[in-house]
Amino acid sequence: MIAQTWWMTHRQLKALLRQPGVLIITLVQPVVWLFLFGNLFRRIIDLPGFGTASYLDYLVPGVVVMNAVSANMWAGMGTLEEIERGTLNRFLTTPISRAAIMNANVIVQALSTAFQSAIIVLLGWAAGAHYPGGPVGPIALVIASMLLGAVFGGLSNMFGMTLRQRESIIGLSIFLLLPLTFLSTAFMAKDLMPGWMQNVAAANPVNWALESARGVLAQHADWSATLIHGAWLLGLAALMVWLSTLTFRTYQRSV
Repeated sequence: MIAQTWWMTHRQLKALLRQPGVLIITLVQPVVWLFLFGNLFRRIIDLPGFGTASYLDYLVPGVVVMNAVSANMWAGMGTLEEIERGTLNRFLTTPISRAAIMNANVIVQALSTAFQSAIIVLLGWAAGAHYPGGPVGPIALVIASMLLGAVFGGLSNMFGMTLRQRESIIGLSIFLLLPLTFLSTAFMAKDLMPGWMQNVAAANPVNWALESARGVLAQHADWSATLIHGAWLLGLAALMVWLSTLTFRTYQRSV
């Protein structure tokens, strides 16, 4: 299983390295969010109870997780391309583990998300953001973005293999991205949100990623929040990967 996963991952990484511009181009939108929202809403910290001295410090984690959702919601497009080219069906005639194929998708998406998240963190730092918790905070943020990406990458792959329509993946991305982001603490402090939004945010995986990262981004780390929300996120990511593997087996029986 490990060796097969490695070779399938190696195959996808080689394809990604042949078109590195994809990773850079997809960074344009989160960079716009970072600098546009960072300047547009910088006075929002004057609201009583916001709890931070710099909106940019608060915004960087929000942009990182928003990018993780946005980028990974398109993972199913790659699966559709494999189906349309017949590549996926050819793999079905080999003794390779079906789980290895899906695991490779998750690993490649996680590495891509980690790269993009690190770039956003560095751009935020260059623009004046501070990470008083030291390097542990940004590292935790990158890891949280990878887990969140696995959640939505698995969901996107499930839709891709089940419906096999690009429009369904596009519609899913549009439907989920903004509501999940704005029903979290990505751009607004929890204490300033309406009560019903706070309740929704408590069950929102986007918010779990934010809470797990912000727990150690602060000067005084809140490891309990980090570990609790991180465990929820890890459990959900494992569940979505498992479900996407089951969906793959369903696809296999249909061809």
